[in-house]
Amino acid sequence: MEEMKKIIVISIFLLSNFIMAQGKIMSKSANVIFEASVPSFEEVKAINNNVTVVVNTETGEIASLALMKAFRFKVALMEEHFNENYVESDRYPKAIFKGKIEGFEVNSLTATPKDFVINGKLELHGKSVAIKASAKMCKTTSGVNLQTNFWVNASDFDISIPAIVKNKVANKVAIQLTAVLR
Repeated sequence: MEEMKKIIVISIFLLSNFIMAQGKIMSKSANVIFEASVPSFEEVKAINNNVTVVVNTETGEIASLALMKAFRFKVALMEEHFNENYVESDRYPKAIFKGKIEGFEVNSLTATPKDFVINGKLELHGKSVAIKASAKMCKTTSGVNLQTNFWVNASDFDISIPAIVKNKVANKVAIQLTAVLR
């Protein structure tokens, strides 16, 4: 009898995990690239290869989390300034996006990229800003590919660029996210 209880408990546990896993596709290794370069000056660009992205396939809701200290720059000093002076990574360790992919239906995806609009809010540096971004999604043998590009202003997140480098670092920052969701 005790053995039967264990089997039932384990079965319920496994079934609940299976049910909860349905309806979501995700990646823990999405890429986010941001660039705040200004022509004629050194490139201000970083990449984070450990971004988490989750999409609810039933509702089109999307969420993403990027740890600020995981962004890598070509120049170590830029990375240090980024973490200490700009985004204050110890105080604000992550960027979070929550939103919705408008008109998303996972069953409508094919190998041909399809255009979508993502609406949501990006929380960074203690501020939350509305974002509207175009995105392309398609099915591949490795999963569902997602790519989106959008712009943000550093000043919208109360990230100030010191006067000494104001002409070398753009306030308008290009953001690109690429993910293979499974």
